Amino acid sequence: MKWADFSKLIKTRLTTLVVFSASISFLIGCRANGHIVWIDWVKLIIGGFLVTSAANAFNEIIEKDLDRLMKRTMDRPIPSGKMTTGQALVLGLGMGMAGTYLLGSLNLLTGLLSVFSILLYAFAYTPLKRKSGIAAVFVGAIPGALPPLIGYVAAQVHGRIDEIALILFSIQFIWQFVHFWAIAWVLDDDYKLAGFRLLPSGKRDLTSAVITFIFAIVLVPVSLLPIFYGYGGYWVGGVSLICSLIFLYQSFMLLRTRQIPEARKLMFGSFFYLPVVQIMFLVDFIVK
Repeated sequence: MKWADFSKLIKTRLTTLVVFSASISFLIGCRANGHIVWIDWVKLIIGGFLVTSAANAFNEIIEKDLDRLMKRTMDRPIPSGKMTTGQALVLGLGMGMAGTYLLGSLNLLTGLLSVFSILLYAFAYTPLKRKSGIAAVFVGAIPGALPPLIGYVAAQVHGRIDEIALILFSIQFIWQFVHFWAIAWVLDDDYKLAGFRLLPSGKRDLTSAVITFIFAIVLVPVSLLPIFYGYGGYWVGGVSLICSLIFLYQSFMLLRTRQIPEARKLMFGSFFYLPVVQIMFLVDFIVK
């Protein structure tokens, strides 16, 4: 098995973004406690990478026949025949158990949340993708927003979910809708080859654009929750507001034109939005 095939199985770029989000939240959690345990940070990164990789592997096993139908996924290792389902299953189980053990060694709640994330992503979100764009994205947004929650909880000795953890979860949860529907708009033709209806109305139309825009509006006040609850200063508030307004403008342009180029701009904008806001939140904690 080549590294390139394994990388496609675990979706390395996506997995890296997920782990980055969790690691930033871990540092925020440590800062809130007043100290950083670097060995636990390493455990979180390795464990998070393994757990996320396992969830992606299970997703590709379940969707192997559908992946053969789409241009963007037909070269993945299972549909292309470079890896058997059995091999992928062994890898997925191994990574899932190892990752859960590492995360569980930080505290019990972190381990439980990681298992919940795998199950929800692989066995709830995955089958919903062919049934309802809104339901699928809503369910998928939960495991998609769990990494910052898991990262923050991992920094607590006894594992607890407080206001900061919920704020981090909420920002990423709402962001998921705009992010995913922008991707779905760009890739709608390919998704339909496999029977996926991932846009809110099932197609590129005014309804899908309006619903996407509404969630971009909701993201503006949600992104300012750190300020409302007294956990962030002017810098994080200003950067979050500017990023949210840019994101909102990009969503408005998609609403106005309903064209793929505008959806692509919104998609790339979403890639920058989340890390910038999260890093700014961390910086604000550090300089306090």
